[in-house]
Amino acid sequence: MAKIKLIALDLDGTLLDSQKRLSYRNEKVLLECMRRGITVAPCTGRIWFAVPEFLQQMQGIRYAITTNGAVVEDVMKKQILDERKLSCAQAVELIELAKQFHTMYDAYAGGLAFGEARFIGHMEEFGITEHIQTMIRKTRQMVPSVEAELRRLNRTVEKVNYFFGDLEERQRAREALMARGDVVVSSSFSNNLEINALGATKGEAILRLASHLGIAPEETMGFGDGENDMTMIEMAGIGVAMGNSMEELKAKADYVTVTNDEDGVAAAIEKLVFDEGND
Repeated sequence: MAKIKLIALDLDGTLLDSQKRLSYRNEKVLLECMRRGITVAPCTGRIWFAVPEFLQQMQGIRYAITTNGAVVEDVMKKQILDERKLSCAQAVELIELAKQFHTMYDAYAGGLAFGEARFIGHMEEFGITEHIQTMIRKTRQMVPSVEAELRRLNRTVEKVNYFFGDLEERQRAREALMARGDVVVSSSFSNNLEINALGATKGEAILRLASHLGIAPEETMGFGDGENDMTMIEMAGIGVAMGNSMEELKAKADYVTVTNDEDGVAAAIEKLVFDEGND
């Protein structure tokens, strides 16, 4: 096995436990990785602003892949290394499409997430759990109209997000999105759809970051649990699926570890990286 030099980590359902916490064991292993010279990068559907503060402040975290691979950034220097974004026109069309369904939607632009206040009082109607509701309240800039705000900003957009209470309607929306042919559609939860520009996937982004750092594809490792992690699991040198992953992801993985509530990230790194002598 090639010596691992870059580890990319999904957050929700992967590095973080069910209560959105970083366990002592996972933190200890990540710090040891960085002590050994291994680059550790969060790889998330979130914007960097919405990454938990304890990760933003962790000593040694320099790079991040955000909004499903739309942005690869040096977070220490606040420098964008690579981006694959929706045009403003595409994003506006996606918001207009969302209005054809009973869905809560938001959009990410310029490192900020924009939502509409009218949704906030009844997010459970769209199948959103209490933990995610809390995160949304903390991280969204509330505006009267997301569409109007995007038109006002007139800039490229990292991601558009839909939430559904009705999963059959979610499937109809997915089919409408896929028929466009100009976007990537994935999800991180069973009730959402995440829409990105072509080329904005976690798998492509980890290889772009590796190339920037002079790291070969086979020297990368990616961890995930959901649909939006599929490309990373397939394209990383070693793709690791969590024990709590969707079955389709486990089938694609090189290795399946234990769940996110059992320190699955630490367990896999200890076995596959530390035990293989990555000193």
